[in-house]
Amino acid sequence: MATTAHDAHTEAPSGGHGGFPPFERETFASQLLWLAITFVALYVMVAKFGLPRVGGILDARKGRIDGDLADASRFKNESEAAMAAYEKALAEARNRAQTLASETRDRLTAESDKNRKAVEERLNARLADAEKSITATKSAAMTNVRGIAIDTASAIVARLTGTAPPETSTASAVDAVLKK
Repeated sequence: MATTAHDAHTEAPSGGHGGFPPFERETFASQLLWLAITFVALYVMVAKFGLPRVGGILDARKGRIDGDLADASRFKNESEAAMAAYEKALAEARNRAQTLASETRDRLTAESDKNRKAVEERLNARLADAEKSITATKSAAMTNVRGIAIDTASAIVARLTGTAPPETSTASAVDAVLKK
């Protein structure tokens, strides 16, 4: 039997009979039948086993993505709430700082005004004392000026003329000049 198969195999190419088996008319119908059976069998296997697994994987992946998005949204809301609380606390701290600065500035201004007034009072008192002293010194000097002027005028006239003028005439001349 091996020889007949060998002979048939050797005869086909030499006889020009028998080409490519899928294109032969005798086997074409059975090939279409087996193609349909194989296709249906593969379709059933993919539909029963492959698609549910792929669908499960896609559903799991979608669930994980939805969960991640929900977590991200929750974290975003929490961070926005924390940011709002931070902004509120910062605004309150600024207000407190401004209030403290204003109170401190007012207190220091009041103390400064009080100290300034005390210093001004002391300076005014010293100035009044100095003016009294100056007035007293001026009065004393003015009383002495008349006498000094009389002595000086007598000495000048005596030096120029060689004789001393009478004291009464020198005093009346000095009084006349001082009145002007």
